[in-house]
Amino acid sequence: MGYALDFGWLEDAVFLIANGAAMTMFLIAVSAVAGTVLSVLGAAARRSRHAALRRLIAGYVELVRNTPFLVQLFFIFFGLPSLGIRLDPVVAAILAMTLNMTAYTTEIVGAGLDAVPKGQREAALALGLRPRQVFVKIVLPQALKVIYPALTSQIIIMMLESAVVSQIAVRELTYEADMLQARTFRAFETYFVITLVYLGMSIGLRRLLVAGGNRFLPGGVS
Repeated sequence: MGYALDFGWLEDAVFLIANGAAMTMFLIAVSAVAGTVLSVLGAAARRSRHAALRRLIAGYVELVRNTPFLVQLFFIFFGLPSLGIRLDPVVAAILAMTLNMTAYTTEIVGAGLDAVPKGQREAALALGLRPRQVFVKIVLPQALKVIYPALTSQIIIMMLESAVVSQIAVRELTYEADMLQARTFRAFETYFVITLVYLGMSIGLRRLLVAGGNRFLPGGVS
């Protein structure tokens, strides 16, 4: 007996799928912006004169990069309440995604900072610019241009990993897919559609990030 495909439920499910996709994009938008900003600070701190600060950032990066994202999410959502810290599921998801992304992008941004020739820093200082001005106006823009493709890929990866937050009842795309297949009993069709939606979101987000890089970074990105 063959399996008969049935997508008749899809028309009534479009609104739920759209809401789930919107939540996924909201989560990645907030965590990507916060994670990128924090990673710039983290990368700068790892190159600080203060050894204790360097070790602290290095320890954080190693801790996050060597533990599963799901465990980090559960620690924040289920573990912190034991200390009296209770977070809304969406807040917990954003916090977990931001901390995870920061650890990875700190290394990416750091590689970009190291790629900027030291001679440019020295020349800028010789012209009378303050170290902070040199970092913000000279070093950082060039570093971001170098690492932008890797940064874009990390944001896409984090968007795809956001499916994990469905485990704490955040109503993003995967959560809505689980609810739909539980109601329709059409698992193949449901996850086939959701796979296509994730694919479209990934392609769209990558194009959006590339367009933003071409607009705001000096010389654009390839």
